[in-house]
Amino acid sequence: MSSVERSDPNWSHRLVVTAVLVGATLLGGLIASATVPRWWAQRIGDQVQGSIVTGTLVGLFYGFVFTLLPLLVLAAVLRWRRTWKALALAVGVALALALPNLMTLGIVLGRGNAAHAGDRILDVEAPAFRGGTLAGALLATALVGLIVYLVASRARARRTPEAG
Repeated sequence: MSSVERSDPNWSHRLVVTAVLVGATLLGGLIASATVPRWWAQRIGDQVQGSIVTGTLVGLFYGFVFTLLPLLVLAAVLRWRRTWKALALAVGVALALALPNLMTLGIVLGRGNAAHAGDRILDVEAPAFRGGTLAGALLATALVGLIVYLVASRARARRTPEAG
């Protein structure tokens, strides 16, 4: 045997660490669900200041940029790196880049008091922001879909022998 022996894993220690991490994550999620929707709606309301045109333009910007960037990150990793680590990192980066849209979605689809408060704040201080965000997200998704189609059709055309 070697001078350094491997010991069996300490399962009770691992179980305690896992329970603490799960508990901290759940507590953090509970705190975030009670505070983030109001905070995000107030930040957007500060930017828009009640203007429908500004709400639309800010929403288009957020929806487009914070949908396009995560999709490009995922597409780049799927095209050049296919390891599990690279995919996990790409999903993490894509989720971080999509946070503005996810926070807005949490306000729109949320059922809690904070989501309803955020909804009311957006109604008054950021009119048309939600619709602009949706339009921007759909435009970014369509753009990425068009790019994927063009790349795939170009690759298909290169593989197909020319008909003379």
